[in-house]
Amino acid sequence: MAGKYFEELEVGMVFDHQPSRTVTETDNLLFTTLTLNPQPLHLDAEFAKDTQHGKILVNSIFTLGLVVGLSVGDTTLGTTIGNLGFDETTFPNPVFIGDTITAQSEVVDRRESKSKGDRGVITFEHRGINQRGEVVVRCRRGAMMMRKPDA
Repeated sequence: MAGKYFEELEVGMVFDHQPSRTVTETDNLLFTTLTLNPQPLHLDAEFAKDTQHGKILVNSIFTLGLVVGLSVGDTTLGTTIGNLGFDETTFPNPVFIGDTITAQSEVVDRRESKSKGDRGVITFEHRGINQRGEVVVRCRRGAMMMRKPDA
């Protein structure tokens, strides 16, 4: 199993996830239209020319999903029961088409389940970092994680 079980995740562990991912125009267009978001800032290059950024801004929810997705292989692939919530999500810098995003995750809290002995709760802080070293998203995610099966 590529993911880590509850017992394998300790507070302070940091994962630098690879591969990174370059965001394409198709990524942003498809995600934005699939989620029925009509914001012209994400879809209309002519509109975006007259905004603060001067170009299309990538949908921030795509950015969040991308960073969490990039983390799965190292952390939760096959070992998570489900997400419990996302807290303290911030987008300190914009993402543009052509930016390459790298994900980093840190275990910031862990606790055993009070009601079910086969699982525990891990809190990850996920960070997305662009090719210029700028943090573009940061969030805390509660994940219900499986314990190692008895041998």
